[in-house]
Amino acid sequence: METALAFAKAGYKVYATMRNPETAPALQQKCKDENFSISIMEMDVDSDESVEQCIAAILKENGPVDVLVNNAGIERHGSVEELTLLDFKSVMDTNYFGVLRCMKALLPEMRKNRSGCIINVASLTSHIACTPLAAYAASKFALEAVSEALAGEVKPFNIRIALVEPGVINTQLAQEIGSGNSIVNPQTKRFAGLFAASLKTPTAPSVVAEKILKIANSDSWQLRYPVGPDAIPFLEWRKSMTDEQWVDWNAMNDEDWYNSVKSTFGLDARQ
Repeated sequence: METALAFAKAGYKVYATMRNPETAPALQQKCKDENFSISIMEMDVDSDESVEQCIAAILKENGPVDVLVNNAGIERHGSVEELTLLDFKSVMDTNYFGVLRCMKALLPEMRKNRSGCIINVASLTSHIACTPLAAYAASKFALEAVSEALAGEVKPFNIRIALVEPGVINTQLAQEIGSGNSIVNPQTKRFAGLFAASLKTPTAPSVVAEKILKIANSDSWQLRYPVGPDAIPFLEWRKSMTDEQWVDWNAMNDEDWYNSVKSTFGLDARQ
């Protein structure tokens, strides 16, 4: 919603798509109050037919699309053993295949016009995989890989690809990390505490929206954009460890793990 509003304020004609438009009364009211040029349309990124029909309608009504922002995302948290295959498939369908559906629907038009910008919202978990976010991280790792490959394919056609990598942002998704309990892996609670501690000094979603708008308005070919005050510190911290050290850090006993988080980030993750 914040991204749609940011682009509308900047003078863009915005098509805000979602599975159930009736669940977005706040956006609808904002459009009326501010007279923003935002068309709210129904589209389910999990459905080939829905994506094709919606984007065809947009192209028919508006003509070429200059900027595509892929930020539909869901999350299922839990240990790898306990999450069902359906959980893994549903996360991948929305976070990875959903992006592919939207990109493939618009790429022929952008290539023909030799112009376009595609901004994919990834995550710090694109680089930092840990429990209880294995399914989510897997989808974001995949999104990073396909975006990196695509960037090289479409640069000759003057189409820019960008990956936005938010840290801990105050969204419903982040707030819900702590829900649910693991029977076989109590470590899942620890990251819930880390998220909760980070959200005590919340970073608003508008920070990410502003970055997305800035990328769209630029002429930069930069591929990755960490966003939020904790993004680069988290990434640099992970880079400071070998893979084996990272595994060992996640396998620590609770007391050592909580003390490590406290000393490294100044966060009390104990709930």
